[in-house]
Amino acid sequence: MLVIPVKEGESIERALKKYKKKFERTGVMRELRDRQKYTKPSMERREQKIKAIYKQQLRQEEE
Repeated sequence: MLVIPVKEGESIERALKKYKKKFERTGVMRELRDRQKYTKPSMERREQKIKAIYKQQLRQEEE
């Protein structure tokens, strides 16, 4: 449960904005999306390796 302290006289829009930001930081939606489908550990490692290679190539191009 998220608790958002709202100051007296503060607008609802600002409180809602605080709530959305705090909710996003918790990572609930990201975890929910990850749980919708199962990916094998070998596939996760392969994707991480591909991303690392891609990032490394970008860094080499900058130099």
